[in-house]
Amino acid sequence: MTSVAEEGTRIERDSMGEVKVPAAAYYGASTERARQNFPISNLRLPRRFIRALAQIKGAAALVNTELGLVEVRLANAIQQAAEEVEEGKFDRDFVVDVFQTGSGTSTNTNANEVIANRANEILGHRLGSRQPVHPNDHVNRCQSSNDVIPSAIQLSATVAIHEELLPALTYLKDALDRKAKEFMPVIKTGRTHLQDATPIRLGQEFVGYAGQMERSTERARRAAEELGELPLGGTAVGTGINAHPEFAQRVCAHLSRRAGLPVHETDNHFQAQATLDAVLSAAGALRAVAVSLWKIGNDLRWFASGPRAGLGEITLPEVQPGSSIMPGKVNPVIVESMTMVVAKVLGNDETIAIAAQSGSIFELNLMMPVAAYCLLETIGLLAASAQNLARQCIVGIKATERGPQMVEQGLMLATALAPAVGYDEAARIAKEALSTGKTIRDVARERTGLTPAELDRLLDPARMTEPGVETGAAGG
Repeated sequence: MTSVAEEGTRIERDSMGEVKVPAAAYYGASTERARQNFPISNLRLPRRFIRALAQIKGAAALVNTELGLVEVRLANAIQQAAEEVEEGKFDRDFVVDVFQTGSGTSTNTNANEVIANRANEILGHRLGSRQPVHPNDHVNRCQSSNDVIPSAIQLSATVAIHEELLPALTYLKDALDRKAKEFMPVIKTGRTHLQDATPIRLGQEFVGYAGQMERSTERARRAAEELGELPLGGTAVGTGINAHPEFAQRVCAHLSRRAGLPVHETDNHFQAQATLDAVLSAAGALRAVAVSLWKIGNDLRWFASGPRAGLGEITLPEVQPGSSIMPGKVNPVIVESMTMVVAKVLGNDETIAIAAQSGSIFELNLMMPVAAYCLLETIGLLAASAQNLARQCIVGIKATERGPQMVEQGLMLATALAPAVGYDEAARIAKEALSTGKTIRDVARERTGLTPAELDRLLDPARMTEPGVETGAAGG
C-alpha cells in the first residue's frame, strides 16, 4: 500500500522497505532506488529498446491469459499499458541510467512498475497500490530480467536493422550504382600502393563501392537473422524455472506478428543467456559495414583532393564554407562526418567485445545494458550516416577532365606491352619514360619494332579496362 509522505511524493514499499517516490511517477520503489543508486550519466536505454521491452511485456500478458496464468481482466489492462509504453507515452518514467546493474534488472523492474501502475490506474486504482496488478506476479509472470533484457536487446536491434539500416544501405547502393553507370565512359589511371597502375574506368571504381554496400547489406541482414533467436523462456539461469513450457514459443509468435519480423525461441537457453555472442556477432558485422564505408569515403576525398594541388579527378558537392580564414576553401565535410561515425562505431564494437568477454560469468552476462546502448547507437549512426552520404555527397559527385588527361602519361601502360615485348623490356621502357618524361608510347616506338597500329591496339586504355582482353601475368 502507499501513503502520502509529503507534498509531491508518496511512500512506496518494496522487499527492502519504504521509499519516497514522486507522486506523479508511474515507476515505483525499486526503480527509485535504482535512480538514486546510479547517478552516473544522463544516458538512458534508447526508445527502440523500451519499445521492444514493452512489446515483450504485452505479448507475455496475452500469452499468460491464453495459458490461464493471469486473469483476463488484469491481462487486458497490462496489454493496454504496455501498448502505451510502446508508443512512448511513458518515456519520462524510464529513469534508470545505462550504467546500472549488469543484468539490466533495474530497467526490467522499471518497465514492470510503470506497466503495473498504469494498468492499475486503468482499472480504477491509485498509483503505487501494487494491486490488483502486481509488477512481479503479473507483469513479470513467466519471466526474469535475465531472459527479458537480452531478448529486448536482440528484438530491438533486429527491428532497427530492418527499419533503419537496411533501407539506408540500399539507398546508398542505388546512388552508387547510378554513378557507376554515369561514370563508366570516364577512363582514368588506376592506383595500387598509392602508385600509378593500369587504367580503370571511374565507373568501375563505383561498381566496387556499390558492391561493398551490397555485401554490407547482406552482412547486416544475416546479423539480424541471428539476433532473432531470443533467450526468452530461460528465466533465471536458463532452466526455465517458473515459466510455462509453452510461454516463450507463444510469446515469440506474437512478437513476430507485432514486429513484422520472424523471431523465435532459442533451442539452447544456457548459451543464449550466459553470453552476448549474438550481440557480439552482430556488432562484428556492423563493424565490417563501418570499415567499408570508411574505405569509400576515404577514396572519394582523395579523388577530390585539390582542387589544384591534389588529384582533382572528381568534385564533391560544395555544401558549406570550409574555412574561417581561407576564403573560397571548401572541405569534404560529409565524408568527414561519416568517418567520425565510423570511429564511434569501432569504439562501440570494442565496448561490446569487452562486455561480451568480461561480462559473461557462469549463467549470465553482467554488462548487458551498455552492450544494448552501443549496439542500438551503432545501428542508428550507420543508418543516418549512410543515407546522408548518399543524399549530400554521392548524388552530386561530378567527374573532371583530370583523370582522363593523365592516362596517356601513365607509366603502367607498359603493362600492356609485356605480352608483346616481355616483362623485362616493358620494365626498361617504363623506367626510360620516367627518367626522360616521355610517354610509354613514345619510348616503345623508339625501342621496339611494334608498328603504330600495334601500339594503338596494345595501348588503347579502353581495351585495358575490359576483363579478359589480355592473358599475360599481372601483379600488384
